[in-house]
Amino acid sequence: MLSFLQSKPVLKDLISENYIDIHSHLLPGIDDGAKNSNSSIRLGKAFQDFGVSQFITTPHISHYVWNNSAETIIAKHAETKLLLEEHNVKIPFQAAAEYFFDDWFEDHFKNEKLLTLKDNYVLVEISYQNAPLQLYKTLFELQVAGYIPVLAHPERYLYYHQDFDEYEKLKKAGCLFQLNLLSVVGYYGEKIRKVADELLKKGRYDFTGTDIHHSNHVKAFDQKIKISSISCLKEVIANNQFFKF
Repeated sequence: MLSFLQSKPVLKDLISENYIDIHSHLLPGIDDGAKNSNSSIRLGKAFQDFGVSQFITTPHISHYVWNNSAETIIAKHAETKLLLEEHNVKIPFQAAAEYFFDDWFEDHFKNEKLLTLKDNYVLVEISYQNAPLQLYKTLFELQVAGYIPVLAHPERYLYYHQDFDEYEKLKKAGCLFQLNLLSVVGYYGEKIRKVADELLKKGRYDFTGTDIHHSNHVKAFDQKIKISSISCLKEVIANNQFFKF
């Protein structure tokens, strides 16, 4: 068993020098990610050390918890870009958002332009407690409005673990899937790791993201991966080239 584990690569070694991250929380003081400017600098330097070539940072927009707006995110991005450049972090980066599915969100995307990862691709998340009652209606309306939903970390929604048909329904409803890379080292627990491995084997993931919030996330990239579908993981990591800017 020990030799089996030793044969696995370290997670950060799977990130090549042209990796483009599409999910992180690096802007300071805006959500549950970087708490201040120093935290942003540390995270930016970590990306540089990993060999990330570009990244799109995605602060939460959850009206009842993190009531950010496109304007505040754009302003904070400009401020943080200068901050990182002053500290020799030269990685090009853009800002989008991770939108939470709630009743406010549906009204919002019908009346305001969303911050997207690229073109009409928008990063979304749902509750960890239970699926939204109007989930498929909202997904439909979002696509009618011209957007393509990229669902963040589907492996972390525990209520889907007992019924993989729900994942198939989400895919058929037009959802693209974004894997959290830390799931493959078991950072969020063994059950989530197993589900991530199974979804990889089934070819359900479209993209990956670091979802880095803080230094503990950074440290976890030094761990060895604990999944069997390494070739599938490499393919999904490579898919992120789609978001090159």
